[in-house]
Amino acid sequence: MIAWFARNDVAANLLMISVLIGGAFALSYETAIEIFPSSDPETIRVSVPLRGATPEDAELGLAVRIEEAGDGLDGIKKLTSVSVEGSARVNIEVDEDSDPRIVLDEVKTRIDAINTFPADAEKPVISLAQRKWGVITVVVAGKHSEQEIRSYAERIRDDLSRMSGISQVSLDAVRKYEIAIEASQDKLREYGLSLAQLATAIRASSIDLSAGNVRTEGGDVLIRSKGQAYRKSEFENIVVKTNANGSIIRVGDVALVQDGFEEDAIKTQFDGDFAALIQVERVGNESALEISELVRNYIDEQQPSLPIGIKLSYWDDDAQQLKNRLGVLGSSAFQGAFLVIGLLALFLRPKIAIWVFVGIPISFLGAFMLMSLFGITLNLMSAFGFIVVLGIVVDDAIVTGESIYQRLKNGDSGIDASINGTMDVAVPVTFGVLTTMVAFLPLTLIEGRFGSIMGPVAAVVISVLFFSLIESKLVLPAHLKKLGKGYDPEKPGRLSQWQRNFADGFENSIVAYYRPALLFLVKHRFATLATFFGVLFLMVSLIMSGWTKFTFMPKIQGERAVATLTMPVGTQFQVTDRYIDKIFQAAQTLQQKYIDPVTEVSIVKHVMSSTGSSRGSRGSEFGRVQFELVPPEERNIEVSTNELISEWRKLIGPIPGAESITFRASFFRVGDPINVQLSANSLETLERASNDVKEHLQNYPTVYEIADSLSNGKEELRIDVKPQGHVLGLTRNDILGQVSQAFQGFQAQRIQRGRDDIRVLVRLPAGERSNFSTLGEMLVRTPAGREVPLEHVATLSPGKGPQRITRIDRYRTVNITAEVEKTKTNMTVLQNDIRTYMDQLVSRYPGLAYAMEGEAREQRESFGSLQSGVLLVLFAIYCMLALPLKSYTQPLLVMSVIPFSIIGAVAGHWLMGYTLSMMSVMGLLALTGVVVNDSLVLVHQVNRLRAAGQSVVDSVLNAGVIRFRPIILTSLTTFFGLAPLLIEKSTTAQFLIPMGISLGFGILFATLITLVLVPVNMLVAHDVKQWFVQDKASEVTSPVQTSYGES
Repeated sequence: MIAWFARNDVAANLLMISVLIGGAFALSYETAIEIFPSSDPETIRVSVPLRGATPEDAELGLAVRIEEAGDGLDGIKKLTSVSVEGSARVNIEVDEDSDPRIVLDEVKTRIDAINTFPADAEKPVISLAQRKWGVITVVVAGKHSEQEIRSYAERIRDDLSRMSGISQVSLDAVRKYEIAIEASQDKLREYGLSLAQLATAIRASSIDLSAGNVRTEGGDVLIRSKGQAYRKSEFENIVVKTNANGSIIRVGDVALVQDGFEEDAIKTQFDGDFAALIQVERVGNESALEISELVRNYIDEQQPSLPIGIKLSYWDDDAQQLKNRLGVLGSSAFQGAFLVIGLLALFLRPKIAIWVFVGIPISFLGAFMLMSLFGITLNLMSAFGFIVVLGIVVDDAIVTGESIYQRLKNGDSGIDASINGTMDVAVPVTFGVLTTMVAFLPLTLIEGRFGSIMGPVAAVVISVLFFSLIESKLVLPAHLKKLGKGYDPEKPGRLSQWQRNFADGFENSIVAYYRPALLFLVKHRFATLATFFGVLFLMVSLIMSGWTKFTFMPKIQGERAVATLTMPVGTQFQVTDRYIDKIFQAAQTLQQKYIDPVTEVSIVKHVMSSTGSSRGSRGSEFGRVQFELVPPEERNIEVSTNELISEWRKLIGPIPGAESITFRASFFRVGDPINVQLSANSLETLERASNDVKEHLQNYPTVYEIADSLSNGKEELRIDVKPQGHVLGLTRNDILGQVSQAFQGFQAQRIQRGRDDIRVLVRLPAGERSNFSTLGEMLVRTPAGREVPLEHVATLSPGKGPQRITRIDRYRTVNITAEVEKTKTNMTVLQNDIRTYMDQLVSRYPGLAYAMEGEAREQRESFGSLQSGVLLVLFAIYCMLALPLKSYTQPLLVMSVIPFSIIGAVAGHWLMGYTLSMMSVMGLLALTGVVVNDSLVLVHQVNRLRAAGQSVVDSVLNAGVIRFRPIILTSLTTFFGLAPLLIEKSTTAQFLIPMGISLGFGILFATLITLVLVPVNMLVAHDVKQWFVQDKASEVTSPVQTSYGES
């Protein structure tokens, strides 16, 4: 096939063009773009509202019953429930090997069969979680009222929803509309009404009904009544009661109708102005970049027509961040490509270098076809895969091109040189590429969040190498055959002559310097081998002893800083908001202080705060402040995000009474550095044990921001029926039902007004629901129709209950989390010390269990899944080496370079000032396949020379000289392909650099190993074989000694 394609230019060119067009089409139309590959598992969500229920009521009445229904169901990996005031939510994580829709049908069937839910529970909402990814947040801000800001935000939302290419738009950080009909007890007594009667009257009158058709000669006429109320005035005119004297009592006579927002307050500020947010998301294969561009263009178009005092802006543009980061990676790739082609042109001939380089775009575009076929998106990790493979992809083409070049120099014709030169190295090159592809496979086997982001790297590298193998065997020879016999133009130009002199001088240097040095080392091969093993032992000792620190995921500064405040449950909104304002003002102080001297604009672009909500949780005790920064590579001020947070923390100072205040600015987190999960059936046990854990963590000087997922609980008033109540015929259900209607509200209706689903509540006015005395004086209606004060028929006793109850796999849980100064901490030692303490703690609390979550879990899952994967890969590499070498021992000689490459990788981390991390380990894994390629080429050449009749030493020395240039070239192209990334300052690069260091510096050192240690190992193996074959010792030893003398 190689000869056929080499002779058939049309076939080779059509193959090349087909790959280029197919890849370009896949990139333009089939490949979705996102920041990180999605890692969320398939999840079934079950939500059951139960108005008025405490967290404990919701747990026992809802969550436990749903958990029991799902017990034993195939395909369920994990079951998590969260019970809060008024509802329970259960998330069912589906196993990777199961069809989520089949599991969803089974879950629906089982939950529908539950007949023991509380009578007031609403119908369960069961759905498969839709995967949506945030793209950009539109901000509507100004000094206007909440109603005006929301109304304008609704208009923007509707405009964006109608735009082609945008399908997911929703309002955020705003209160829901609510119609409250509030009647005081005095008014109710005056008109002889109750809240229940008021709600019943509204339901009966506020309704649209049809009564059939009148069949006239002219056609059917619909009979209907349109009485549904939608606005305040319409509800006020609803008739509640008609007196005997003919007078009519309407809702407006009895109650105050408020058409506004729900009572739970929420406040969002953007750069100091009240704000509403509009979230724009993408689903499926929608392009984040296109959606972002549409939204930003719309914002620009609206600026001239904005109402006075209204600002329209955007926040957290993930697509723009993605564009910037892909630009950084693209710039690194371009610079790396430039260095690669420069090296090729320097060491080979320029025309050969150009055709070798052409293999890069062909292989890259071919990879995009496979990416679209297997649903792999273009994201930061897949883009990084292209940079990783940038220098590797030309390795096979370099060896092939260099082989053809040598044939041309020896006088072969163009076609003969192309065919024979390619065939000379076809076997080692093919199996070398296959070993590299196999080496990246473990990255696809890693479990957990880390595995999901590393999978695209491996997929891209394998895809690119697959097409590079095709290109180097079927396309490259057809182009290099046109260089002509001897490839020696009579009158080369000045530049061409300089390049030729350099290349020829380099070849002469190999013979003049490398060969004598190698001869000296192989003569003292045992001392050389011992030296390498000594260095390797020292390096491993430094790592195992902890002198060289290992951090699973180092902290990488992000471009957004977040402070999250949690006050005790029940804290008034005004109190929380006062502290959030303090944090907000401290952020604005930083904004005013750090002005870029070049742009004269603050590096803090925007500051946003929200009170009453945080990370999806609603409540007056929550608050959050965040600010967005100019990317590090665009700043002209030497200040990091972590330094800004430290100063921010000092400006804020202590927050009196706060349960926790945490600061985050990480670019990527797989979990909290410390996350201890306790599980038990008793909340009291969990509380006591979590306090012990927090006290223990405070003993570590580098551990801070210690918090748990338990709150201090919410104050409760517990109502019990007195004997007088029983005498009057009242039950607990009667009393609690009336109290609930009065204080929480009696839901009379739910109406649809435009896109908004609005509750219509009937309740007491806020003034009668704001103190304990009002509750005791509330009139309760008996079955006989009498009204008596609540305190006469019931006792009110104070207490405290949990704010939320989390259960995982049917056990109550609490998580203790903390941050760590990783630069000053050996995380491995710290995690082991915490485990030792936890083993002791569990023995003190019967029924208590613990698990290390967060980073510790990710590390456990990652390394656990890697162990079997690495063993399989090493065996696969051994088999792939054994096949072309036709030997059981020579593959071991080739693979001997693998452990020694660790020396270069670790030294590279020292030199660059980076800590070893999981990304470093990923680089070492990838390194195993890359470093054996050059060794395979060298050993294959040794075997060819041995077969030609040369002695062992001569074949080793001559093979080293012959393969020196391609080995050096493949190593340098790989390193220089990564070099621009290694010196990049952007946030994205900081995350990826450790893997690049392992690959780049590991390959550089592996080059030394290949050119020195592999020849030494081959002669050592030959010596060992001599010792076992004593009868042939004299005739084998003699030629070796003769060779030394001759050389």
